[in-house]
Amino acid sequence: MTILIPAYEPDDRLLDLIIKLQDYGLGPILIVDDGSGPAYRGLFQTAEAFGCTVLTHPVNYGKGRALKTGFRYIQEHGLPGYVVCADSDGQHLPHDIKRVVELLHSQSKPGIVLGSRRFSGKVPLRSRFGNYVTRGVFALTTGSTIYDTQTGLRGFPPSMLDWLGLIPGDRFEYEMNMLLSARKEGYDITEAFIDTVYLDHNKSSHFRPLADSFRIYLPILMFSTSSLLSSLMDFVLLFLFQRLTHNLFLSVVAARLCSSIFNYSVNRRYVFTGGKRSRLQSLPKYFSLVVLVLLFNYGLLYFYSEQLILPLAAAKILTEVSVFVFSYWAQRRFVY
Repeated sequence: MTILIPAYEPDDRLLDLIIKLQDYGLGPILIVDDGSGPAYRGLFQTAEAFGCTVLTHPVNYGKGRALKTGFRYIQEHGLPGYVVCADSDGQHLPHDIKRVVELLHSQSKPGIVLGSRRFSGKVPLRSRFGNYVTRGVFALTTGSTIYDTQTGLRGFPPSMLDWLGLIPGDRFEYEMNMLLSARKEGYDITEAFIDTVYLDHNKSSHFRPLADSFRIYLPILMFSTSSLLSSLMDFVLLFLFQRLTHNLFLSVVAARLCSSIFNYSVNRRYVFTGGKRSRLQSLPKYFSLVVLVLLFNYGLLYFYSEQLILPLAAAKILTEVSVFVFSYWAQRRFVY
């Protein structure tokens, strides 16, 4: 097996981790210095003296890019066996890394193994809250529950390295994009619960709460924007066609068809950019989903406007809110 450690401005905890991993007989160890600079050259030279391979980025490109650099090197140089990614700040203990390797060996088909923290004991508030929010958003939009979506301890079989190199994202969003893409590509996600370790209240973390959270949630934000624009178009066209035809079903169908063409084009180009499906593959699936959503849309609209006697505008708003989450989950999982 190969252990891949992306590192940006690490401290002596990286060297402690290397020694412990070697004591456990785990390795070889590949470290990617993500532009830490001259001040850290001595530490990385010590890691090389301990037998590690160190790759160096000239500047800080981000954790996602560092992982991709490592995956590419592993492929090109034929490093052995499974690949386990670990952080350089001492949060991942050798026996937990070994546990991830054991689960990789027990897999019946290729998949990701996550070393998931339980977030018990003294955990910094920003880490506990951040994981809680990300876990909830992930479950809401994918229909799948992962306890620790932000863990850096992840294991992969070598057959997944090509796919890992194609996932978009250069910084912390890369790890979220990986999870969002895995299931629709047919990869299982297995969690192994590990010890939760935070040293000095996690001061060594280079995670930027605002900028990096924005990157992590960007695919969902973009989908929300696309859906909002499509809903506005659908909203205006519904009233226009209703005024012209005085037929609710025909108005719903015509408005939905126009807004769906717009929505498909935007989502395929700007939102779900990491999928492999061509237009010929995704288009039939998308419009099959459109038919399903259309029937659902009409049923809810009829119920709200005809049975509950709500104004058409209010009924339309309630209907759009009802189908939003289902639409995102279905497009992410089955269409793109």
